[in-house]
Amino acid sequence: MQLKIQAGTVELSGKEILKDINFEINDTSRIAIVGRNGCGKTTLLRLISGEYTLSASENGKEGYFTVSGSPVIGVLSQITFEDDSLTLLEEVRSAYSEILALKSELYDAQMKMENDQSQENIRNYTNLLDTFTNAGGFYFEKEYEAAIKHFGFTEEQKLRPLSEFSGGQRTKIALLKLILSKPDILLLDEPTNHLDIEAVEWLEDYLKEYKKAFVVVSHDRMFLDNTVSTVYEIEHGKITGYSGNYTQFTTAKKQLREQQLKAYNAQRKEIERLKELAERFKAKPTKAAMAKSKLKQIEQMVPIEAPESYDLRTFKADFEPEDIGVKDMLSVKNLRVGYDRVLSEINIEIKNGDHVGIIGGNGLGKSTFIRTLMGRVNPLGGEFRFANRAKIGYFDQQMAQYSSGNTVLDDFMSDFPAVTENEARSALGAFLFSGEEVFKTVDMLSGGERVRLALCKIFKKRPNFLILDEPTNHMDIIGKETLEDMLSNFSGTVMFVSHDRYFVKKAAAQILEFSGDTATLYPYGYEQYLEKHNTEKKPEPEIKSEKPKKEKKTYTTPAKERSKAEHAVKKAEQRISELESKIKEVNTELSREENISDYIKISELQDILQRLQEETETALSEWEAASEKLAMLSVDI
Repeated sequence: MQLKIQAGTVELSGKEILKDINFEINDTSRIAIVGRNGCGKTTLLRLISGEYTLSASENGKEGYFTVSGSPVIGVLSQITFEDDSLTLLEEVRSAYSEILALKSELYDAQMKMENDQSQENIRNYTNLLDTFTNAGGFYFEKEYEAAIKHFGFTEEQKLRPLSEFSGGQRTKIALLKLILSKPDILLLDEPTNHLDIEAVEWLEDYLKEYKKAFVVVSHDRMFLDNTVSTVYEIEHGKITGYSGNYTQFTTAKKQLREQQLKAYNAQRKEIERLKELAERFKAKPTKAAMAKSKLKQIEQMVPIEAPESYDLRTFKADFEPEDIGVKDMLSVKNLRVGYDRVLSEINIEIKNGDHVGIIGGNGLGKSTFIRTLMGRVNPLGGEFRFANRAKIGYFDQQMAQYSSGNTVLDDFMSDFPAVTENEARSALGAFLFSGEEVFKTVDMLSGGERVRLALCKIFKKRPNFLILDEPTNHMDIIGKETLEDMLSNFSGTVMFVSHDRYFVKKAAAQILEFSGDTATLYPYGYEQYLEKHNTEKKPEPEIKSEKPKKEKKTYTTPAKERSKAEHAVKKAEQRISELESKIKEVNTELSREENISDYIKISELQDILQRLQEETETALSEWEAASEKLAMLSVDI
């Protein structure tokens, strides 16, 4: 399979979004598409999926889009729930429709073979068994069970209908079904959004072993470093491909730009030298021909373009807290957080200047803890106390959905009535709202733009304690790096929730981990936290005794050996008889009318049947080996 785009252009509503696209996907491609927000990454995914088509370029030239074979392309938007009454488990299992159909065929073939052991029936069963095995039939159930668990769903939730899940949970279920369905080309647009660290790590491991191609748009740098081998960057409307992961791409991009700049400067220098020679000799009759040849040399040069400058536009906020003289910022004692039940209990002391990153699985109370501190959720027990002079700058995930019909300028000035319009425009300009953009209504802004507006307001107040809940969800990589630098250089106190491991590594000096029903504060950063935890997880090496074991002397006779063999044969025959009886009971249960429509019950019975059949095969092998040994011993006697 190969999908190839050459010299392609995409135009939407009369505006050229992407130009001169050269892009290729092979059977096992592991591709990342990176670039600034709004550069056209999702547009490229939609082009690959067939939602968009190529347009003619400005000079009228048509590009090429070719696909060999008939690859199945999987896109999250294509995964919809046809029946909301299905349970989470049923929906996820439907990703394995081919394997489930094979399993049913295999069962029918086995029943047919047991009733009539003809060569044709045995051959048909054997062929189906090979196909079922090669398709992953003996491990697919373990695969989806692990995926459901790592995506944060409980045993109880597995049996709940889809209609009972929230929008975010439904998106996670759809993503789970998509990746487990294993399309030939898997297209993922920001798959790590709303996943906790455990789920992201599971997804990384899954993609590392993925046998087919995938293309991912993501701003998660660590995720890209761990999964991809090719990076396509979209910048200034053009696409450039690089070999390697994200870190290797950034290095290669810098080197390529330096080489291009060096070649450009060298050519400009050579052109100036040739022009100078031509000017010097053009008036001398004996050197006129030389002057012309130098000008001809210039004409024949293939111009080297100056490298375009990096698109590094970003927000900035050089501010210090208004009040820096606070020592003990926050005291939390036996604080129990949750809604109808306690999710976690927290005991921490936060000092001025602490930078704390909060991590842990979904549903353990991280955001609930933040909302409890901010008075949005009532505590279920315990207490907390802020310093009297603590001035809090609070960012909530919901700020990316903040709605208002006011313009950006009016919205900002309503929060700061004392500032002049020039002061307001200056503050907004630092967060990339300049010129006419300040007259956009808030409702016209993207999620990332609304986050920038919220941060602009927060930093304008010059707080000494920043409390941030997932501030980077809608940011591109440049935005994340900017916020990392701002928080690292901030002299006040910072406490933030994030699932972006790279961001946590850069911005946190301490880690507050939510695990089980408690929260533990580690007085060091994320890298040291990982080192400690990875060490703790490693099993202790076995200490083997160096003293050789004394071999026990055994004495035997032919009669003893024959007796042992007879006992082994009888034991194997008894085991086979027991297993066959159990198989008969399970088959009877499977055929009962009340069980036929019980999907969960049928699934459980089939699992039991498969295990019993595998045990029967093992027992038969043991019986054959014991019978052969007994026959040999009988001949010897």
